[in-house]
Amino acid sequence: MRRPLAAIVLFAAIGGSAGSLAEQPPALSPAKTAAAANLVDIRTLVPDIAEDIKYAGSDNFVGAPVDGYRAPKCFLLRPVAEALARVERDLRTRHLRLKIWDCYRPARAVAHFVRWAHDAADQRTKAQHYPTLDKSRLLGDYIAPISGHSRGSTADLTLQRCASDDTHCEPLEMGTDFDYFGVRANTDVPGLTPRQRDNRALLRNAMEQGGFRNYPLEWWHYTFTPEPTPHTIYDVPVQ
Repeated sequence: MRRPLAAIVLFAAIGGSAGSLAEQPPALSPAKTAAAANLVDIRTLVPDIAEDIKYAGSDNFVGAPVDGYRAPKCFLLRPVAEALARVERDLRTRHLRLKIWDCYRPARAVAHFVRWAHDAADQRTKAQHYPTLDKSRLLGDYIAPISGHSRGSTADLTLQRCASDDTHCEPLEMGTDFDYFGVRANTDVPGLTPRQRDNRALLRNAMEQGGFRNYPLEWWHYTFTPEPTPHTIYDVPVQ
């Protein structure tokens, strides 16, 4: 049974890892639709932005479609989506493009992650996503009972370099895949090749110029600052 959202919020308020929300526990928005939450599909602003929304399918660390993802779409609060669209437009002048893996994440999806993390018997994705860690160590820094993604201001993404005519784009080498749980995913980890380090820096510089800050444990994770609703999480399905 899915843990009630009120229980998730209470858990975070008592002792869960919620990052900057530790001082003021977030409130669950009563919004039932994306429009009511002011969440917009990034493709309404950039129709051809590259997407591979991992949690809408089975190619992810859970190994199955995640609760709340009814379509492979990227929703963000409108000011955040507009800022990300500006980043994309600037990158295209340099034959670069973003590729998005995740954006707004419903609270019910985060509850799904927590249930999965507590299921020690399910080790199907260990080799790909957490080869050097015991699954029990994923709770905390990697999987928290409340995610910043549920505030609608965070995106997981990478960078692609395109041909001179922009007809073909390839992801840049970053040193790990998306949702690799381990220190190698830390943005400034030692031991990267010069190319990998340069590519991560290229992504970070582009995102920082657009008003986004990086989460140091994950090179792909960026949050717009200041967040439009820093103390509100949403549970609108992605559809």
